[in-house]
Amino acid sequence: AGIVGSSLVSGIKSGIEAYRMMRGGGVDSSLRTERDTPMQWVGIALLVSVVPVYFVFEHFTGSFGIAAFMAVVMLVAGFLFSAVAGYMAGLVGSSNNPISGVTIATLLTSALILLALGVDSAVGPAAAIFIGAVVACSAAIAGDNMQDLKAGHILGATPVKQQIMQGIGVLTAAVVMAPVLTLILKAYGIGGADGLAAPQATLMASVAQGVFTQDLPWTMVTIGMLIAVGVIVLDQALAKRGAAFRTPVLAVAVGIYLPFELDMAIFIGGVIAWLATGAMRKKGSSEEEVEAGGRHGLLFAAGLITGEALLGILLAIPIVILGSREALAFWGVSEATWPGLLLFAIVLVWLYKVSSKGEVETA
Repeated sequence: AGIVGSSLVSGIKSGIEAYRMMRGGGVDSSLRTERDTPMQWVGIALLVSVVPVYFVFEHFTGSFGIAAFMAVVMLVAGFLFSAVAGYMAGLVGSSNNPISGVTIATLLTSALILLALGVDSAVGPAAAIFIGAVVACSAAIAGDNMQDLKAGHILGATPVKQQIMQGIGVLTAAVVMAPVLTLILKAYGIGGADGLAAPQATLMASVAQGVFTQDLPWTMVTIGMLIAVGVIVLDQALAKRGAAFRTPVLAVAVGIYLPFELDMAIFIGGVIAWLATGAMRKKGSSEEEVEAGGRHGLLFAAGLITGEALLGILLAIPIVILGSREALAFWGVSEATWPGLLLFAIVLVWLYKVSSKGEVETA
């Protein structure tokens, strides 16, 4: 927290100094690779973006005061947590962006403040979720943009040109995301017994609702905290012993709250990685070749995830048009499992072969 805070303060100071240089005519003397979007443009864009968000809040809450308060909380929390997410993504990578933790912290804080202000349970949970949603988007975009800027810095790109295209990308995603989510909602449903599994969204909705109805299962929360402490202690003990087996608390927590069908896919992927790594070391491959095989497998798995998401969106189109989830059921095999199992086995073998190649790329 101290490192993030000092980085945040130094970033603000750098932005103010850049603004002063621009006002003094010193920008032209700076390096091309150090030219950022002018600070006053950033400030104006920030203030302008608050206006539509306020009207969204006001539409759903029906209260000027609550909407104004939500906008202020959203602005402050979004700024601070975006700095945290951007720092973590820039330091380690976008896969380590703490979006879930940031969102839950925002939800809890916002819900407790709104409850203290007298907001009832009819409006409060939705208000807290809206604040958390905006902050979650801010943190996600911050991490993604920081990763892009980090890559651009390594390649010698001009930051201001990257930032302009990043802004266009955010606007494009905002336009595309709403119809895509609506399509998925109509085709499959989101959450609930018959919809797509949404464990994070369900968790956050339960937290927001529980604060206002004052029936949050604190016993389960306390048990979860104690389990986390125990897992961390065990992981540190294993680290001191130099054990190959570790218990990272994030992985354990994800395994607890994710649906079983997702846990199983993650587990099988880990087994494939373990088998491929063991096979490469058994045949005498160097550590560089083992790491290369791991990268190949990671890219293959990332392609599977992206492909599954895109295919799910494409399949949703005929389902919505025809108004039935059986729209693609041909020859009466809608409930058959063997074609999926066969394809799954082929993918596993393919993933194993890709992960165990270990071809080192040379410049």
